[in-house]
Amino acid sequence: VQLQASGEGLVQPGESLRLSCAASGSIFSIMAWYRQAPGKQRELVATITNPGSTNYADVVKDRFTISRDNARNAVDLQMNNLKPEETGGYYCNARRLIGGTWHWGQGTLVTVSS
Repeated sequence: VQLQASGEGLVQPGESLRLSCAASGSIFSIMAWYRQAPGKQRELVATITNPGSTNYADVVKDRFTISRDNARNAVDLQMNNLKPEETGGYYCNARRLIGGTWHWGQGTLVTVSS
């Protein structure tokens, strides 16, 4: 199982960035994005199930959109109106449909700074 995140970038406050995570080696029932700010614990940003049901952390609702493309076996995170405190590593996470094990991808760095 491999989860390859991309979309790393430096943006100014209020700007947008799109992250993508390409998965391989399995079919996943749930896919998610987490983030970890410097010196803080990793936190859940958003999840999406195979049928497409989504769930968001309160702090990103109405600004972030998670989506998945089952044909590509990928999950994307569109982030709008980014804030400096949202700087950190963003990590893709997915649960295998068969077996139910969770897997992490490597982080991709998002920097929000003026």
